[in-house]
Amino acid sequence: MVGYKVDYYIFTDRPGDVPNVTLAEGRRVRVLKVPSSNRWQEISARRMEMIQTTIESTIRGHADYIFCLDVDSKFHAHFGVEALGRLVATIHPGYYATERGSLPYERRPESRAYIPFGEGDFYYGGAVFGGLLEDVRTMAEICRRNFEADAANGIEAAWQEESHLNRYFTYNKPSKLLSPEYLWQDVAGRSKHVKIIRFSGVAKNYADFRPN
Repeated sequence: MVGYKVDYYIFTDRPGDVPNVTLAEGRRVRVLKVPSSNRWQEISARRMEMIQTTIESTIRGHADYIFCLDVDSKFHAHFGVEALGRLVATIHPGYYATERGSLPYERRPESRAYIPFGEGDFYYGGAVFGGLLEDVRTMAEICRRNFEADAANGIEAAWQEESHLNRYFTYNKPSKLLSPEYLWQDVAGRSKHVKIIRFSGVAKNYADFRPN
């Protein structure tokens, strides 16, 4: 987003580990402390709650758009205003060539994230999504409520908040769809289908930092 005002909100349970970085004019970082957990699944699932409450308490009135990105990732190439839209989803890099019937949606009807066979378009990645502030807030609130309803019934969707995100986008179509070049995975290497990698999750050993 070169040439535009950008605020970075970093959610972490270890704010003291966030380094001080000198940024260009019109850019700032805000570090927000969030609770840790003994389960990475719970950390993942709380994302929608954090997004909703932060928009309502902190960001509203200060931004037009918001993008929600996984922190363990890296920018490799231009990621600009061409990505902006009312509601923006990104095709998951692991499933862009997968037939619809084999996509890893939540298939249990008792879950609020349920997507029946024969429905759905793509499998959307939870590591990059965004849009206009109020549209993202509405989406986050609905995903949060559905997650909490599942939790009250003792259900955890197959891929936590990503499953609820896919449910939402299935029945509330995104206005813009980004290709996997905006959400790649370094461990996957290069692909003949993806010529430019713009944003990618870095290779890592999950056992080093996941609590379970």
